[in-house]
Amino acid sequence: MLAPPTTALAVNVLDASSLLAAFGALGIAVVLFAETGLLVGFFLPGDSLLFTAGLLSRTGAHSGPRLDLAQVLAAAVGGALVGAQVGYVLGRRGGRALLARSRSKRLHEGAARAEELLDRYGHARAIVLARFVPVVRTVLNPLAGALGVAPRTFALWQTAGGLVWTVGLVLAGHALGSVVPNVDRYLLPIVGLIVLLSLLPLALELLRGRRAAKLPADAAPEAAAEGAPDGSGR
Repeated sequence: MLAPPTTALAVNVLDASSLLAAFGALGIAVVLFAETGLLVGFFLPGDSLLFTAGLLSRTGAHSGPRLDLAQVLAAAVGGALVGAQVGYVLGRRGGRALLARSRSKRLHEGAARAEELLDRYGHARAIVLARFVPVVRTVLNPLAGALGVAPRTFALWQTAGGLVWTVGLVLAGHALGSVVPNVDRYLLPIVGLIVLLSLLPLALELLRGRRAAKLPADAAPEAAAEGAPDGSGR
C-alpha cells in the first residue's frame, strides 16, 4: 500500500526503512529492479532493504511498517529476476555504449570487477556471485549481454543467484526478528552492520586487485637479480 504523497515526497532512497515506510513491498520490487536492471540504480541499498524487510515482516513488530512475508518475498524475487533480465537485454543492445556514457568512477570500477569475475570464475559462477557484491550486481547483467553470454545460461544462473540472494537475506532478517525480542529497537545498528558486510566483498576484491597490480613491479627487480651475472665467471 502506497503512502500519502507527502510521505512519498520525503522518502530517502538511500534509507531502507524510509523506502519501506513510504512504499512497502512495492518499493522492494522497484528498488531491486532499478539496482539490478538499470545502471542508474547502482547506489540503491539492495542488501539492507532485503534484510530490513524481512525483519519488519515478522509477527509482533513494534516499530516501522508492518510487512507481509509472502508479499516481501514475491516483490523481492520479482524485482531482482526481472531487473537482471532487463539489464541483460539492454546489454545485448549496447551495454558498453551505455556504460561509456557514465562518468561515475564507482560504476566503472564495478564494471572492471564484473568483467574480472566473468573471466576468473566463468559465466555460471560469476553471475551467481555478482548478486552478493554491490555495484557489481548492477553492471554484470548488461555486461553479460554485451559480452555475448548465452541467453539460456544467463537466465538459468541469474535466477539461481537471484533466488539465493533475495530469499536468503529476507529470511535471515525474518529469523532474527523472530528469535530476538524487540530487535526492531536496534534496527539502525543492524542495518548499518548489513551495509558494512555487503560492502566487504567489494572491498576485498579491490584490495586483491591492487595487490595483483603491484606484483609485476615487485617481481621485476627479483627477476633481474636472478638473471644478472654473479661475477664468478661461470
